[in-house]
Amino acid sequence: MSKENFVLQNTIRKAREERSWSQQELAERAGLSRTGISAIEAGRLVPSTAAALALSAAFGCRVEDLFALAGNETAEWVWPPPQQPCRYWRALVGSRQLIYPVESSPLGTVPHDGVWRDGQFHDHPFAEPVRTLVVACCDPAVGLLASEYARQTPFRMLVLSRASRAALELLAAGLVHAAGLHLGGGLHPDGNKTAASELLGSDYQLLRITDWEEGLALAPGLAAMGVGSIMRSDLRWIGRQPGSGASQVLDELSEGRLSPVHIARDHRSVAQTIRSGLAQAGVSVRLVCEEEGVDFVAIRHEAYDLCIPESTQQDPRVRALTEVVRSSSYRNLLSKLPGYDSRKTGEAEGIKRR
Repeated sequence: MSKENFVLQNTIRKAREERSWSQQELAERAGLSRTGISAIEAGRLVPSTAAALALSAAFGCRVEDLFALAGNETAEWVWPPPQQPCRYWRALVGSRQLIYPVESSPLGTVPHDGVWRDGQFHDHPFAEPVRTLVVACCDPAVGLLASEYARQTPFRMLVLSRASRAALELLAAGLVHAAGLHLGGGLHPDGNKTAASELLGSDYQLLRITDWEEGLALAPGLAAMGVGSIMRSDLRWIGRQPGSGASQVLDELSEGRLSPVHIARDHRSVAQTIRSGLAQAGVSVRLVCEEEGVDFVAIRHEAYDLCIPESTQQDPRVRALTEVVRSSSYRNLLSKLPGYDSRKTGEAEGIKRR
């Protein structure tokens, strides 16, 4: 669906006239232009999330009191629903209202916004797409960030569990607000910058979440063998999908000779598979190895960043995300995690395309 086909009904003019405000007065109160107010009232312009929130603040009401979708036909699935009925989440990303089939999340069971049944959307009344931030990442501690985000802001966070390159692909397609990646380390010290530059067609910012330890997750007792012996041994390996930081580490260690048949969906699944005895070795981060009770041998320290397009920096949900990452409470939580270093948490680096 194109931006031009996205239609919102609004009550801006009615709310303005009830207060006897001119378009110029409303523009000044909301920090917008008079021509912008006129275009929004007439339905010629779809307001950005920032503009919608500014207008709701000026009127002292909810965004939902000013704007309503002109029928569910304006919403689009990010990918086809796997079955009917299908629970879904809603989020406004840019000017598109996106529908996400509910999937397994590192946050546990996140309340859904409605159910797709018999070809129709059945929304719950509390669905608030304009207050939803969507992040694709593989950080096993992302629940700490989501809980602080909910506590410190009026917004909620949805997390799609994706490896680094897959997360960047969703960001490049405009389907998420931020993507987590850890492709910089070992032979690729600038890997995060390189990967983001290859996939994104606009300027972006890397926001540091942590510097963590990634390495070998091993069945109890194998760590004593040493890395060289481990790589020469005939062990049962559990891998990660291509484009993940874990697969990059394994390729470097094995010089591309190891291709595990079985693939885990995330860091924790690697450790859980080893704990169950179905595999003996894989690549994961120290945090989940300690939590799952398997051995860990550190291979490299990596920068784990959130990649955020510069064009979205004024979105209140994105600004709130940056503020939460930089907050002392979140940094303190991270500093207590094994293998997580929070000394650079919140640092940002803007990257311009040449």
